[in-house]
Amino acid sequence: MKKYVVMIAITILVAILAACSSDETSGNEKASGDWKPEQAIEIVAPAGSGGGWDTTARMAAKVFNEAGIIEEDIGVVNKPGGGGAVGWAYVAGFDGSNHNLFVASPPILLVPLNGQSEYGYEDFTPIANVIADYGAFAVREDAPWDNLNELFADMKEDPESITVVGTSSPGSMDHIQFVQIAKASGVDVTKIKYVTDPEGVGLTQLLNGSVEVFSTGVAETVEQVKAGTIKVLGITAEERLSGEVLEDFPTAMEQGIDASFVNWRGFFGPPNMDDAAVAYYEEKFKALSESDEFAEIRNQYGWNEMYMNSEEYQSFLAEQNETISALLDELGLGK
Repeated sequence: MKKYVVMIAITILVAILAACSSDETSGNEKASGDWKPEQAIEIVAPAGSGGGWDTTARMAAKVFNEAGIIEEDIGVVNKPGGGGAVGWAYVAGFDGSNHNLFVASPPILLVPLNGQSEYGYEDFTPIANVIADYGAFAVREDAPWDNLNELFADMKEDPESITVVGTSSPGSMDHIQFVQIAKASGVDVTKIKYVTDPEGVGLTQLLNGSVEVFSTGVAETVEQVKAGTIKVLGITAEERLSGEVLEDFPTAMEQGIDASFVNWRGFFGPPNMDDAAVAYYEEKFKALSESDEFAEIRNQYGWNEMYMNSEEYQSFLAEQNETISALLDELGLGK
């Protein structure tokens, strides 16, 4: 009888150890991202074609497939509207999906903070950041200013005499990048005259004299600088960029203004994406960031490498959110 009891005990122990081993193996597989797509992947660009989100999404999808980093089909769809809010609401509807991604940048902090979207970065799954883009402040070639200090000196004296135009709404990207640099220079940012150009004709307004300053992305200024119609007084990067024309753009920091603004750009998943899927995409975006093919694309568009994994991205977003929230409150644009 004793022998029989011992054998039963051993059998139970073996079963328990096997179960633990199975659980441990399953946990390790999950931790190592042992997941693969089972269907086509959709990447949402929460804006129309041709802009930064659209270009980033399409170039990432192109390299993923052509370099063999991801074998499944990847489709890019545009969901414009609300400064990104329409696209975010669309992705939020795929709660728990492992096959839906979207590209994002500072507006996913700015737009919810100024009350124009019910969805913010906390409602999604940060996967990886991949690039850094930067802002540029351009004026007409015949404008009286040759650097940011000259511009800001006039703005300190009479802020409302100079109009700044940007594509994004007040409290969003083009506005805030200009405000952050101007504030560091001592301009009363609450008096800056900023107008929105949602139709993409800010450059036309600059050239016809309707506005004095164009706040935009560096890539949007290159061709006009080549043509000799505008000049870039400064950019928001910490160091000069590389590449034809770009290398000639002075930073605000080298002009003695202790401020920068990075237009980081990365990818998110829907709410409640599986940890294993996040690990899979982290690995793939890291491979994308390190690839020669994507390095060529960064050089083409004047982007810098800025890879962050999911955990790093989450911490970065929280810090950025706090900084931007304080700035919007100062401007009276917080919700």
